[in-house]
Amino acid sequence: MENEGRVMLITGAAGGIGRATVKLFTEKGWRVIGVDRSAFGDGYPQNGLYIQADISEPSQLEAIYSEVKQFTDTLDAVVNNAALQIVKPLLETSVEEWDAVMASNLRSVFLGAKLAYPLLKNRGGGAIVNVSSVHAVATSSNVGSYAASKGGLLALTRSMAIEFAEDNVRVNAILPGAVNTPMLYEHLDKTRLENLARRTVNGRIGEPQELAHAIYFLADGEQSSFMTGQSMLVDGGATAKLSTE
Repeated sequence: MENEGRVMLITGAAGGIGRATVKLFTEKGWRVIGVDRSAFGDGYPQNGLYIQADISEPSQLEAIYSEVKQFTDTLDAVVNNAALQIVKPLLETSVEEWDAVMASNLRSVFLGAKLAYPLLKNRGGGAIVNVSSVHAVATSSNVGSYAASKGGLLALTRSMAIEFAEDNVRVNAILPGAVNTPMLYEHLDKTRLENLARRTVNGRIGEPQELAHAIYFLADGEQSSFMTGQSMLVDGGATAKLSTE
């Protein structure tokens, strides 16, 4: 196959965007290492590796990469997709809840990059794709900790891109809008979902496979070789439209 021998790692592999990304990269000929706190269930690619672990725990991250190094000595791409969202007013958010969001959404990317970097360097370069959110640039009430973590991820993306360029490791971020995933439905009823869809330029929410293709574009060095330190909005035009209309 065209991409035979290429290996990528994705966190949050069992979720909506994660599953779609695992499927797409596998179809493109990559071997996929999936990481998630939840079990993947049936259908994980036989030539890949699935690790059930919590990336918010530094010791578990180290254990993940110990296992990864037994599977491969190189990585072509790392997709930081896992995320925790707590929907609660800031004044009611506890320190423990704030720290949990930051540990999952931001600290794990920092620590994971340090652990993945030697494997990317061994390959002669590669790509890191950080899955941020539209909440990094325009947000709403009751998701302050999530928005802060995703905004921090954009800043971290730029810093990583600058520091990692000397070893030909590109780092970019994708900012999904509302996507048809379990995380979206967890906190929204049908009326709010329909209203959310109407507010996008496209008049609908996104599908996980649409985000997977955007992730693939940023991960594939042939398609996006001159992109690094950038953030790409994939939100159905939601942030292009004035909220006062």
